[in-house]
Amino acid sequence: MSKNNRLVNKQYFYYLILIVGLIYGCASIQMPQGGPKDSLPPKVLKMEPKNLSTNFSAKKIVIDFDEYIKLDNEFKEFSISPEMEKPPILKGSNTKKLEITLQDTLEKNTTYTLNFGKAIADINESNAIKNFTYVFSTGPTLDSLSISGTIKNALTGAPEIETVVFILPLARDTILGKKKPSIYTTTDSSGNYKLNNLKKETYKIYALKEKGGDKIYQQNFDEIGFIKEPLVLTKNMDSVNLKVFKELAKDFRIVDRKLNSDGSITMDFNQKLRRPELTIIDPVAVDVGKIVRFNKNNDSVKFWLKDLSFDSVKVAVKDEGKALDTVKFTRGKKDVYTRNVQAGDNLEGSALNPFKDLKLYFNFPIENIDLTKITLLEDSIPRKGFILTKDSTDLLVYTFKYPWKKKEQYILKIGDGAVTGLFNSKNKEITKNFLLAEADIYSTLYINVTVPDTSKNYILELVNEKKEVVMGSERILKSGPVIFPNYRSGIYYARIVYDENKNGIWDTGNVAKGIQPEKIWYEPKEFSIRANFERREKIDIPNP
Repeated sequence: MSKNNRLVNKQYFYYLILIVGLIYGCASIQMPQGGPKDSLPPKVLKMEPKNLSTNFSAKKIVIDFDEYIKLDNEFKEFSISPEMEKPPILKGSNTKKLEITLQDTLEKNTTYTLNFGKAIADINESNAIKNFTYVFSTGPTLDSLSISGTIKNALTGAPEIETVVFILPLARDTILGKKKPSIYTTTDSSGNYKLNNLKKETYKIYALKEKGGDKIYQQNFDEIGFIKEPLVLTKNMDSVNLKVFKELAKDFRIVDRKLNSDGSITMDFNQKLRRPELTIIDPVAVDVGKIVRFNKNNDSVKFWLKDLSFDSVKVAVKDEGKALDTVKFTRGKKDVYTRNVQAGDNLEGSALNPFKDLKLYFNFPIENIDLTKITLLEDSIPRKGFILTKDSTDLLVYTFKYPWKKKEQYILKIGDGAVTGLFNSKNKEITKNFLLAEADIYSTLYINVTVPDTSKNYILELVNEKKEVVMGSERILKSGPVIFPNYRSGIYYARIVYDENKNGIWDTGNVAKGIQPEKIWYEPKEFSIRANFERREKIDIPNP
């Protein structure tokens, strides 16, 4: 082969490799990775027939979207008003089209609203279209009235988002808690709502903050708001505002019960009891020596039985002498219990409030404490003279008294076996490291309160930015000063409860009886407590 032919072949070989590389390179081209996550719901491109059509007579509605969609919980989310005996059929998963087939005969001169709730979402990220509706009229005009307003929490005053607002024609008000409403919407990020395309009628209106997602009021779990008087809708109504609250359970029920691994027994109730009692009714002998501790709200109980030889035990719960329920606990014959005495405390981080005693919170009723096994170090030096006493109101709490000094580091060691609890349970070594907080980081708030009506009762509470009570409640019966002494610096807000029944607590509402929760008012200005600085303020309670 000549030199020129070899050169041509060599060039041909190079070209061949280049072509093959390009072919394989093109075959491996992929879509760009990464990028921002899709957070937008599908967008409607076309509706046939058009939304808000009049003289409607079609049997099928087709809605085109800009991306593939899926239907989520359409049986819970979708509704049509007025209701049809044969509900529409929805078809639209994994496609860009939603088809709604109307099976039933349409009434004449009637406006229909198809409410999809959050049933339509994109197929990839599940971004749902919220409060999507399709409206048409079989007559020449559409119903055009509306109701709008804001939904807030009755206790905190905060806007309620993603809360269902619905209306029921007065004649159908009996379906509350039994069936899903057909006319509803959900609140936006500011707690606002609007119900559109309504006809002239008398309605009852409700707001439902639910857990189940079925738009049916479940008293045990959901929060509800309502307006007692029916709304006579003859023109657009705005500022129809509601406040949601957790209704007290109508019937007493034990919602949770447990025989714990340490031998204790716990029960949670759906009500706050007034004067609760607990009795072992079988075997009767086990009732002797039982130790019972109801929590502060009397809506749960923890108790210990000294005799755990039973196979089963029956426990009766009473309130104000009235029998509420009886429950049975069963033990396994080979059950083994693990018991270890532990102790919490009231330290604020690693500091002790200089205006409070050190508190120890045990997890078992205590039968004996060996003080010789307890050591208190003050700046690494062992100290005596401390006193440990049992709290008179809480069987699990002990108070540790000592003349604490400023700027000293303390180590409290409770040695192995120093504390003996029920069932001869013992502790492993417990160590508490802390110092006495500086007194000048605390301060006192003085509030001079003026009441609008001395025949009524009020409750003053200081709450934090989360609307949680951080200081003790004060009952206000007349105008005068209220003092909140020795609290850490911070931002607080004053909350007034209009205590209508004068029982000293905020009372919730009752839907069946048409009772609204007791009203609450927040003083608009904040009370900033600065360290080592007494603040004096004035509150004029307005008429509710």
